[in-house]
Amino acid sequence: MEKNNQYDYIFQNGSAVLPTGIEKVDIGIKDGLIDEIGNLSDCSTDCCADSVIDCKGLHILPGVIDSQVHFREPGLENKENLESGMKAAAAGGVTCVFEMPNTNPLTITPEAIADKLKRASRVAWTDYAFYLGGTGRTSSNLGEWENLEGTCGIKIFVGASTGDLITPSDEEIEAVISNGRRVIAVHAEDQYMMDKNKKEILGDSTDVSMHCIWRSPESCLSATTRVVELAKKHKRRVHILHITTSEEMDYLKKNKEYASVEVLANHLSLHAPECYERLGTLAQQNPPIREKHHQDALWRAINDGTVDILASDHAPHTLDEKAQIYPSSPSGTPGVQTLVPVMLNHVNEKKLSLERLVDLWSHGPHRIHKIHNKGQLKIGYDGDVTLVDLKKEMTITNAQQKSKTGWTPFDGLKVKGWPIMTMIRGNIVMREDELFEPIGQLVQFKETM
Repeated sequence: MEKNNQYDYIFQNGSAVLPTGIEKVDIGIKDGLIDEIGNLSDCSTDCCADSVIDCKGLHILPGVIDSQVHFREPGLENKENLESGMKAAAAGGVTCVFEMPNTNPLTITPEAIADKLKRASRVAWTDYAFYLGGTGRTSSNLGEWENLEGTCGIKIFVGASTGDLITPSDEEIEAVISNGRRVIAVHAEDQYMMDKNKKEILGDSTDVSMHCIWRSPESCLSATTRVVELAKKHKRRVHILHITTSEEMDYLKKNKEYASVEVLANHLSLHAPECYERLGTLAQQNPPIREKHHQDALWRAINDGTVDILASDHAPHTLDEKAQIYPSSPSGTPGVQTLVPVMLNHVNEKKLSLERLVDLWSHGPHRIHKIHNKGQLKIGYDGDVTLVDLKKEMTITNAQQKSKTGWTPFDGLKVKGWPIMTMIRGNIVMREDELFEPIGQLVQFKETM
């Protein structure tokens, strides 16, 4: 006999992180949406739900959104592709990803966006959207192109990119900022300063610990300041990615009207010089992992409300590539699968509250990117759930990683806190480390509906 129960799933006996705080409530999922939040203790599998999930001792979180990942497809599939990247995300408790445009060819045209959408539609383990790269050459089209289906916003590289995707000058930055209305995500390193520093400071050195010196705090502050002042001029929202310096945080704290702020799990968890001594080029990324006093400033900004979003900046390279002699070794580390356990461990270390963490990786992307129906446990929203066990102790290993690269800078790290289930629009895609079927779809945004 065909079932006709009131709910498809009920999450019962758990602690849910709601917009109002943590509460002992049950959550009913029906037809892919959150249908009820409250006391559903009278329900049983037979009478009103196809499946009741006992969450005793567990926390029910809104689906984790990783709003900065690089999945390398098209053109660099030897490092990663959309399927393997999203599979890693789902395995790590992530329900939604925003993917970056520095692919080959670059994602800077409607045709490139359409190609990515076609590729993702066949293999997506999570829900997804793509950034459109903003350049001086394409700036006049961005007001129209930013509304393309599946586009989460515009991304510009003030430094640390190549070819047509880099916008190093104020003229090019302003050309992008002055066209369109949606949020612009910014990689803020001053290319001119870094070029000078590389010649005068790095020179012929092959010491990877120099990475955070020649890519200086001053270069980051210069780029961030330039971008935000232009944003003020044009009354345009900018989202400054992966902040690494105390100086930037001091500046951004005073300029929140037009600038939102992202930090990365890596920068909160690793610091120089120890990370370079232990990991070598595996710790190399842009902007760099810096000294402890900068990391302390990031944590202060987490807890005083300056930071809006936490992400992984999953940027995989093969171990053979990373083994090259610095600075020929590429910058970037995997992170989408380890984001949740690494940060839950920080919660257990009392560095931030669980409520604040959920605000950073779920509520924050919902606010900044104006995501439709995601980022909160709220009636009528998508049934996206990351179920976690804050008491579960595990060791992160390379062997666990679903990324094609097969490594993580956190290999061997013992953590307390682990993702137990990933549910996307009422579909379980991961449970107890077992993956099921890819069911990912396009994310919708309020500004384009």
